[in-house]
Amino acid sequence: MSEESPQNSATLLTNDAHQLAALDLGSNSFHLLITQEVQGRIQVVDKHKEMVRLAEGLTNNGLLSDEVSRRALECLHRLAQRLRSIDPDNLRVVGTNTLRQLEHDSSFIAEAEGILGHPIEIISGREEARLIYLGVCHGMGDNHTRQLVVDIGGGSTELIIGQNFTPKALESLHMGCVSMTRKHFQANANLASAFARAIDDARIELEPVTQTYLDRGWEHAIGASGTINSVASVQSAMGLGTEITSDTLKHIRQHILDHEDTRSLPGLSTERSDVFAAGLSILTALFEAFNIRTMEAAQSALREGVIYDLLGRQRHADIRDQTVANLSQRFTVDQQQAKRVKQTALDFFNQVADVQHKSVASQRQLLGWAADLHEIGMDISHNAYHKHGSYLLSHMDMPGFSRSEQAQLAILVGMHRRKITGTSSNWVTTLGVLLRLSAVIHRHRSIADMPVMSLTINSGDRLSLVLLSIDPGYLQEHPLTRLDLDNEVQMLRAINITLKISHLQD
Repeated sequence: MSEESPQNSATLLTNDAHQLAALDLGSNSFHLLITQEVQGRIQVVDKHKEMVRLAEGLTNNGLLSDEVSRRALECLHRLAQRLRSIDPDNLRVVGTNTLRQLEHDSSFIAEAEGILGHPIEIISGREEARLIYLGVCHGMGDNHTRQLVVDIGGGSTELIIGQNFTPKALESLHMGCVSMTRKHFQANANLASAFARAIDDARIELEPVTQTYLDRGWEHAIGASGTINSVASVQSAMGLGTEITSDTLKHIRQHILDHEDTRSLPGLSTERSDVFAAGLSILTALFEAFNIRTMEAAQSALREGVIYDLLGRQRHADIRDQTVANLSQRFTVDQQQAKRVKQTALDFFNQVADVQHKSVASQRQLLGWAADLHEIGMDISHNAYHKHGSYLLSHMDMPGFSRSEQAQLAILVGMHRRKITGTSSNWVTTLGVLLRLSAVIHRHRSIADMPVMSLTINSGDRLSLVLLSIDPGYLQEHPLTRLDLDNEVQMLRAINITLKISHLQD
């Protein structure tokens, strides 16, 4: 990704300019990146970063302290002003390690979304690693060599081995510069002892993945984000060059010990100084565990990866489509049956989409994926396969999907048959009903002609009435389908939804 100042980039605006924005709500900093696409190129329009130290406020019961929550929300108020001009379809807001750890009863996410006027995607550690790798690869150019990419964040450390634009191994470890600072580098701590404990702690965290990564091997090591770029900046200011080695890390650590603080380090920003020693400890442990000789610092990372992932979605190269296709193949889903159910579900959706309150396009996409995977649980057991499918989709790694998307997909698959558990979301319930009716219609798994049907639903605050009009001749010829629909009437009644089956009028 080429980077230019906002002033220079402003002259590039044309009628076909396409602004894209990514907001990364990290455990240490909040990063906003705004780019624009001009004639196929992505160029930086604006950047903004604030040290929020979200991980500092994470309590043992999974809530945020009032002080840190206030600090973060004030930052979001400032960022929201800059985002008002961005088309919501061209914006993604992602949350990482600290937001992953928040309990459901925390009000922070809802307050933050209210300020931004946009949903926050809480992404898994491995999804974060995938996006980091995507950003690094685009920023440094396609590298045909096998490479190790390391990103030390505020609350987690991501490790990726990949080649070209394809990650081969993805890990996210529960250690970062903010969390390690809280644990080992509190005020008045003996620095030499703190370094020793932090490095040992990081080595312990790395131990379960060390041999796997060493066995896979790599030719080139790359570091991304704040800690590693700060190390490169300090090295340069100290006349040690920008290529990171074990010797340069030792030199920097000794300088800190000699001066008994990090603030005397040349080239280190004041805002980074409080967490620098902890980040340096993690990086040292990585060099030791993985026998890294040299590491190059990259300027691109998660937010750039989010931009390119968003661009891929808009160009019909959505990684989520590939994830669904891979899962369908892996769990030997009946492709023809899934296709039949999907077509009918989407036909139903097109008839009722005007009553939806969320983004119609994203809901339609979610319903299609749910139809693709509604029988994924059959690979485990036919008995209660909808529950098996829901469990799988709730717990597996799904590249491209946020936690909320994955949870919604699991809910839809879990409610597509048998007893229904009500959901807190009216639109998810609506999609679930459309999927249920489609599965019922195709229960015979036949390629016979489909009946002529129409569907209407109420448009109130809560789904309460579904009217299915269907060719009466078809029901006479398919009595089991008629019986299935009668049973469905009873099932939906249990969650206070009235399903009425009527004859389609000529």
